[in-house]
Amino acid sequence: MRYRRADTPGATYFFTLNAADRSGQLLTNHIDALRDSFRTVRKSRPFVMDAICVLPDHLHVLMTLPREDADFATRIMLVKQGFSRRVPQGERISASRASKGERGLWQRRYWEHLIRDDVDFERHGDYIHFNPVKQGWAERAADWPHSSIHRFIRGGVIDAGWASVGGTETHAGE
Repeated sequence: MRYRRADTPGATYFFTLNAADRSGQLLTNHIDALRDSFRTVRKSRPFVMDAICVLPDHLHVLMTLPREDADFATRIMLVKQGFSRRVPQGERISASRASKGERGLWQRRYWEHLIRDDVDFERHGDYIHFNPVKQGWAERAADWPHSSIHRFIRGGVIDAGWASVGGTETHAGE
């Protein structure tokens, strides 16, 4: 099957990238390697990281591309490659991956969604920031250390008490 991906220059996209081992804590155990990989890619292929949340086994990111650029696929590939190069080897590698010289850190595919409007942007930003609570990693969204929610709180966009266990998930700014 051939997958069709959006290719709108200057657009904002929501992505989910999954670790190959969904039972581990690869991404948070190597958070500095992941941050370095994103920084390196942003230097060579600029983009705005509108929102991000890194969980132990997956991450969500809202990314806006430069005006004349639609190549998010290369950016995602480079982030995954850069992270893989920074993490010590030792993971289980399938025969298929080994035959292609691949590491076994990431699932090959990723979820991508073209953001259509401000409501869609806000909904996906809220989803990103609420995810640690939803997944049971934090009592409040603000308690999770690997999230851009802290930037939103500092900027007054989100209240520090937003989105907690037992509370209701509300939209930022309400």
